[in-house]
Amino acid sequence: MRNFTLYLAVAACLVASKLSAQETFEDKAKAIAVKIENITKEEKAALKAELETVNKDLENNVITKAQADQKKLELAEIRSKNIETRIGQAQEELKDLVKQKVDGKIAESYDHDRVVISFSKHKTTEKYKRWKDSIRNASERRTTTQFVFAAGVNNLVTDKAVAHSDYRYWGSHFYEWGFTSNTRLFKNDNLLHLKYGFSVMYNNLRPTDNRLFVVNGDQTNLETSSVNLKDSRFRNVYVTLPVHLEFDFTKTKTNAEGKKIFRTHEGVRFGIGGYAGFRVKSKQILKYNEDGHDTTVKEKGGFNTNDFIYGVSTYLGYGATSLYLKYDLNPLFKDNAVKQNNISLGVRFDLN
Repeated sequence: MRNFTLYLAVAACLVASKLSAQETFEDKAKAIAVKIENITKEEKAALKAELETVNKDLENNVITKAQADQKKLELAEIRSKNIETRIGQAQEELKDLVKQKVDGKIAESYDHDRVVISFSKHKTTEKYKRWKDSIRNASERRTTTQFVFAAGVNNLVTDKAVAHSDYRYWGSHFYEWGFTSNTRLFKNDNLLHLKYGFSVMYNNLRPTDNRLFVVNGDQTNLETSSVNLKDSRFRNVYVTLPVHLEFDFTKTKTNAEGKKIFRTHEGVRFGIGGYAGFRVKSKQILKYNEDGHDTTVKEKGGFNTNDFIYGVSTYLGYGATSLYLKYDLNPLFKDNAVKQNNISLGVRFDLN
């Protein structure tokens, strides 16, 4: 009887040990399934909080809409990589369980759990991929915004010509900066866009032959300086509202779901339009040496220039970079005997 009791106890321990091992695998298998599910929940919750922060910055004008869209896309990419990495680690744990099964340490009856976990991981990854694509597509709206910067040479057209100018060709320059909105005019076609916004223009002229501007009544004339000028520069600053009809030949793409994706500023672009605005200030800057001392004189005033400005402009380029030309339709000076209109040629950058 004592021996029977001993054998029964040993048998019970073996059964308990087998059941314990079986339950341990089941617990681990379920833990992996829960881990994969929680990974997506955690990363999605973290991304949601980050997107709320971006939206608050947008509402408070800390960032532009284009910057917000770009930031959202970057955050989605980061969270996507986190999911792929963390699920990959869980998959390694699953492989280890499978190896134990192959070695005979795991009961065959749990193959179904492995399939379920594998399918769950695939389903979760595909679901997140679609969700990430939805964030990407949300940034491809019909209206986008750009920061615009342009710079180049500046001069005056006299008698319909720039030849034999009174101003240095390379020494006279312009630069411009501003923001634009770009709206696709047709829902299912990417060719035509309306581009509009505001810009600040700086037009500089450097006279040749040691001359400077002198106001004589309602006339503003170039006269030879009584001192040897190291620099003579005349600057006019304007705030303008540019409007262009833009032809964007960026190729339309199609996502995995067959939906068309319209991008901008990734192909050949051509814009034609104009601008109108008002003068903010005019300034003449003179530099010369007097009695061994470097002297700088800054003269501010109207200089008989037009307070308002309007003109035509065009650009042609690829991607964000274009060759840019603009021409004032009204003369620089109001009542000068000879009408002279400002013209600028340079490089323009439209940065999404």
